[in-house]
Amino acid sequence: MDIITHQKIDQKLCGTPLSVDTGFSEVRLLTTENMAADESGLVHGGFVFGLADYAAMIAVNHPHVVLGASDVKFLKPVRVGETVVARARVQEVKGKKYWVS
Repeated sequence: MDIITHQKIDQKLCGTPLSVDTGFSEVRLLTTENMAADESGLVHGGFVFGLADYAAMIAVNHPHVVLGASDVKFLKPVRVGETVVARARVQEVKGKKYWVS
């Protein structure tokens, strides 16, 4: 399936799509030194959130999709060099609004 949204995204910062299907995506992010928030190598949560957001946008896969709201719970710290995978699935559609998990 072709990705028709977020065509100019920097995949080094937001992740590389691994799987895309109708209403579903899986995106992998390899964290790098420039994502570090401190000297101990913890990755800034904004990069992890960007990964999740990108996965959600691809699951919707519309050229004009935008994030309206989100609810985020970080489960554990991510360190430079670790790989994080986000899976997104459209759960509900009402008109132009999509709910993605």
